[in-house]
Amino acid sequence: MPNVALATLILLATAAAANAQQDVQIGASGTTMGALASQGYEIKAAAPNGSRYVVFMQKDTSAYACEFVNTTQTQCRQIN
Repeated sequence: MPNVALATLILLATAAAANAQQDVQIGASGTTMGALASQGYEIKAAAPNGSRYVVFMQKDTSAYACEFVNTTQTQCRQIN
């Protein structure tokens, strides 16, 4: 699990850098990992899902599940 967390942090840093290039946003409650990271959300867990990762981010009592496609495409939805 520490290796997955480290890999996810590296991917998040890369995604945040690429955030200015392109983001995929879904629906009214959709956002991106880069936007959430800039708002102070922290990665709490990550799990592989085929060729993608599902990353769970949390800040206080608000949580999001993000599908990490690649460094320029993330899709996050609020889960609470």
